[in-house]
Amino acid sequence: MQKLQTQGVHHITLVGADRQTSIDFWEGVLGMPFVFEQPNLDVPEESHLYFDPGDGRLITVFTNENRKPDPRQTPADQGAVHHVAFWVSKATFSQAVARLDERGIRHSGVKDRGFMNSIYFRDPLGFLIELAAYRFFPPDGVSYGEVMLEAHKIRVARGDYNITEVHLADAIEAIVKRGRGSLSDDRSPKNPYARD
Repeated sequence: MQKLQTQGVHHITLVGADRQTSIDFWEGVLGMPFVFEQPNLDVPEESHLYFDPGDGRLITVFTNENRKPDPRQTPADQGAVHHVAFWVSKATFSQAVARLDERGIRHSGVKDRGFMNSIYFRDPLGFLIELAAYRFFPPDGVSYGEVMLEAHKIRVARGDYNITEVHLADAIEAIVKRGRGSLSDDRSPKNPYARD
């Protein structure tokens, strides 16, 4: 049997409360344009709202006007979704604490993840949201995942606990060296300032 090879996330669908709570959070807090709505084709008394998170994919929410927001933490049982992370620019990330504070939204504060910075907070239904900003850009034609894989290999080979910026920098250098030719016979690091 061959794999059913995925090519990316198509969409993520969450169970929401009433329609306006979803619009106010996904568009009004996270800035995702509300782009499409139709009935939930499997449950006619629900609506299916579609939001654009900025990468061409979709976040969708099933809403029902009989459901009211409940901010208690969503279940953390086995098989449950722990959180959803959204990519933001460094410029947006640097404003996240202030903008969440202005709305009175409790959050984790900035968390150093080595390869990115994160901040966590809950939506009005208790679902954990992460805003994440990478600390690196991959070389042209290379995915973030490829850089992470290479950085992981470097980290493990060095016996380090977690990926840090030095692993990312060395991973990018290794990927460029492997993937791009050079007329130089010796591509090792040099110090042109130390000439005799």
